[in-house]
Amino acid sequence: MRKQIVAGNWKMNKSLEEGLGLYKAISSQTEASSKEVIVAAPFTHLSSLVALAKGGSVKIAAQNCHHELSGAYTGEVSAAMLSDLGVTYVILGHSERRAYANESNALLSKKVDAALAQNLKVIYCCGETLEERQSKGHFDLITQQITEGLFHLDASVLKNIVLAYEPVWAIGTGQTASSAQAQEMHAHIRKVVATKYGKASADTTCILYGGSCNPTNAKELFSQNDVDGGLIGGASLNAANFTSICKA
Repeated sequence: MRKQIVAGNWKMNKSLEEGLGLYKAISSQTEASSKEVIVAAPFTHLSSLVALAKGGSVKIAAQNCHHELSGAYTGEVSAAMLSDLGVTYVILGHSERRAYANESNALLSKKVDAALAQNLKVIYCCGETLEERQSKGHFDLITQQITEGLFHLDASVLKNIVLAYEPVWAIGTGQTASSAQAQEMHAHIRKVVATKYGKASADTTCILYGGSCNPTNAKELFSQNDVDGGLIGGASLNAANFTSICKA
């Protein structure tokens, strides 16, 4: 049975005090269950959140890490540093990192290796722009992002990888992929994983939807056969909205 996950990506939002308050509100409204709830906070919040989360059911994630263990990389944070803090997950390949920091699949493959070597679990993002979808190249693009970023891995570590599909054209635009569109791409992603690792591994791989999911559409999206939860952006900044999505 696949794990169900709802991860909130706070991006570059919330002061430390606000973030701690938001975490407390989320954790108080989220019951421990087979569903996993994750909060991905800014680097400045992680140490305090990890301490606050001890013994609780909500896991803490970082939003990025560097591909090297250490070195002269001013302003960067390594996977070893995150592991030392006690962080559980790290998001890699988010569409904003790909777009604004020009992160390539080759670089992301190194980041994945760095994270796994430090016993971090990875939420690996993939997704297409509106132009790429309209040109009918979206399936090939997603295949390439997964193949070049992950297919160097041994099957034994696949259990530490969560995939997140982000239709970039539906992030922060108010547009949302229909449940049928989400299911179509998630099924494609699962098929891509199966070509490398076999159907049994693909069937146990968790694939999240990451495009403007909110309390109104979450239940329908999550009811699709291959949608195992969500990577939530804006709606995760409000405890009531985020916990409503979790309950969906």
